[in-house]
Amino acid sequence: MTLTPTPTDRFSFGLWTIGYNGTDPFGGPTRPALDVVHAVEKLAELGAYGLTFHDDDLFAFGSTDAERQKQIDRLKQAMDDTGIVVPMVTTNLFSAPVFKDGGFTSNDRQVRRFALRKVLRNIDLAAELGATTFVMWGGREGAEYDTAKDVQAALERYREAVNLLGQYVTDKGYDMRFAIEPKPNEPRGDILLPTLGHALAFIESLERPELVGINPEVGHEQMAGLNFTAGIAQALYHGKLYHIDLNGQRGIKYDQDLVFGHGDLHNAFSLVDLLEHGGPGGVPAYDGPRHFDYKPSRTEDESGVWDSAAANMRMYLLLKERAQAFRADPEVQEALAAAKVSELAEPTLNEGESYDDLLSDRASYEDFDADSYFGNRGFGFVRLHQLAAEHLMGAR
Repeated sequence: MTLTPTPTDRFSFGLWTIGYNGTDPFGGPTRPALDVVHAVEKLAELGAYGLTFHDDDLFAFGSTDAERQKQIDRLKQAMDDTGIVVPMVTTNLFSAPVFKDGGFTSNDRQVRRFALRKVLRNIDLAAELGATTFVMWGGREGAEYDTAKDVQAALERYREAVNLLGQYVTDKGYDMRFAIEPKPNEPRGDILLPTLGHALAFIESLERPELVGINPEVGHEQMAGLNFTAGIAQALYHGKLYHIDLNGQRGIKYDQDLVFGHGDLHNAFSLVDLLEHGGPGGVPAYDGPRHFDYKPSRTEDESGVWDSAAANMRMYLLLKERAQAFRADPEVQEALAAAKVSELAEPTLNEGESYDDLLSDRASYEDFDADSYFGNRGFGFVRLHQLAAEHLMGAR
């Protein structure tokens, strides 16, 4: 396989990622603003296929209709000129002071109504540009103090908002699904729907759950100490992986947004293996965009921005190559069989077997030799992981 990205790889970048100017809580910008047309041209040059954005990435919060339309027209022209598409759009309900207590779940009812109007307007733009996924990150939907927020009421307001949006796209006939992006904390101390599991449970309470899935991010799940590959496997199992954000994270700390693979490399390897090949139990592979939600380090100038964008795509392709070699290795297949990985896909009960049949089966209990597992019958997981590590390192 080639390590040169092409649009068929479906790599996409957020305008807020490559456009990150280096600002952090302790220092101002280290780079000037990035023009959207220039961004589209450079991404096309690097082999990406898609650009995503929040409304406020494309035109400043509070822009006039004329200022807004000017930027939309410039983006459309750049898309026509380069072939770059917009597969996903989202809305900023976290930066402006009005959203300091959230958008959909603000204690202030007028803020909630304003947030819904802002989102509805951006859904129309998303549909106009051909986006089929609308991501919702509730970065300010939460609290720092338990006494400040009635969480059950907040979840009901969240549900009310998402139900309204589902009704809107249905009535408009838009080919669009929603993807909730979980995160445990930062910028708020505790964010509502903090993990993939919380989001999945919330979705089942909606009026149109089929329209809503999740957009998990590597760093967000790992900030909570969770295994991202395991989470993605569950999302695929439920048929709810509607979009994905790839980046790098090194442990439980602030949201680092490193280049994909520049954090937990072993987990990045298993993730790419899962996305490309699916699970051994019939879990399907992922067929959506490979979206990079990272931040070029504030140490870099513009050339470093594009170096980091290229690094994301190259890391994914390198891991994809290594995963393919891992799967094709006869010794790996032998180790997988020895570890009984495929056996987990077999139902524990025989077809048509009831609990009465199980209770009458002496081989499953009375005559089962549980003691034989002491000092014997190992699963060989360490050997299997070592083979994965050697493929990851290019040693095999």
